[in-house]
This record gives sequence, structure tokens and C-alpha cells, in this order.
Amino acid sequence: MNIYAIGDLHLSTTSDKPMDVFGNNWEGHFEKIKRDWISVVQETDVVLIPGDISWAMKLSDALSDLNELASLPGKKILIRGNHDYWWNGITKLRDSAPNDSFVFLQTDATKIGKYVIVGSRGWTSPGSPDYSEHDEKLYLREAERFKLAFKEAKKLLCEGDTLIALMHYPPYNAKTERTLFTELFEENGVDKAVFGHIHGATYFPLKKTIGGVEYVLSACDKVGFKLVRVY
Repeated sequence: MNIYAIGDLHLSTTSDKPMDVFGNNWEGHFEKIKRDWISVVQETDVVLIPGDISWAMKLSDALSDLNELASLPGKKILIRGNHDYWWNGITKLRDSAPNDSFVFLQTDATKIGKYVIVGSRGWTSPGSPDYSEHDEKLYLREAERFKLAFKEAKKLLCEGDTLIALMHYPPYNAKTERTLFTELFEENGVDKAVFGHIHGATYFPLKKTIGGVEYVLSACDKVGFKLVRVY
């Protein structure tokens, strides 16, 4: 079993949101992703999708985008991104999954083989250009949500297991300064943390090890619209 990651798909089968307005590299971006996905992923593999999945505003519309993913091989582990407005009510979402290849994480964890994946959305971190005093409450709240998620992960972890954290926002700012998220990941023994959200020319390393945790950026445009091998 291999584990891959690809974030920020920004699918729009039911809405007029062409991503090529953000650059020519986005033209036909999902077709590029699908070609790579099909070429590398087997049915026994796992694909981590750290948010910003669909531009849809309602779950009924997002299901069209989820069906696009349902046809692709592998188990899909998904968390909510800041643009996933259709993600409203985790029970209804799980009940609406197109097939059993989907696992939706929301402040909890799942286990596949020897891998335990813990997930929550996260939030922009102090020191980021877009961080203001209005973000403090959400930043603290998201850290508390990760604490709850790690409590669930501990129920699943066995000796020799690998712990992966999945979040949408980067766990640190561009200076890679420590945050509540990085502290929680270190305290709880996370091996790798996968995130997205970062686009364009904004500087962020694709991989960075801090405090024994390897951080992997998987926003699709940053990785050339190809899946990143995590394990």
C-alpha cells in the first residue's frame, strides 16, 4: 500500500469557475491530475486530499465533483478547506458519499493498515501576511480541534504505527516559525504532516522537517498537478 497526496483540486463540474484565470498552467488541470492519478495509484493505495475540493456551495452540487473522484482508484481521505462551503454537517456528508472509497475527516482520525491519519482544517498562523487580530480566535479554536482529533487517534494507534496529520492550511508561516499546530504535532508524535492552500509564487518549501516532523505541501499547482508520494 502506497500513500499519495494532492490538494486544492477546486473542481467545478456544476459551476462556472475555470481555474485558468489564475494562470495558463491551470488549463485542463483536473485532466492532468487524473492522468497522473490513474498511472500511479492502485486500488489498495490511499490518496490524501487536504481540502478545497469543490467550488460548489451546496452538498447536492458538490456530489457531482465527488463523483469525479469516485471513479478514480484508491481510498480517498478528505478534509475541509476554506473554500469548501458545501461541507456542512459531517454525518450528512458521510451518508452522501458516492461510494466506500471516501473517508471524510473532521476533528477525528482513521486507520488504514499501519497508518493512522488525523485531520482538521487548521487556520492561518501568526506571522502570516494575512493574519490579523480577527484570526486569533479561529487559530486557537482550530488548535483545540486538533487536540480532540489526537484523542481519537490515540484510540487507534498501536506500537509500530505511523501517524500522519492532514490539514488544509500550512501549519506554520513562510518563515517556518513554530505554532500551536507544530507543537501539537511534535507532542503527539506525528511522523508526517500534509497540507495545501498555498498557491502561485508564494514561497513555501515543498518539504520541510521541523522538530522531527516532515511537512509536505501538496497544493496541486505547486506540485505540477501530480500526486506527491507520502509513503
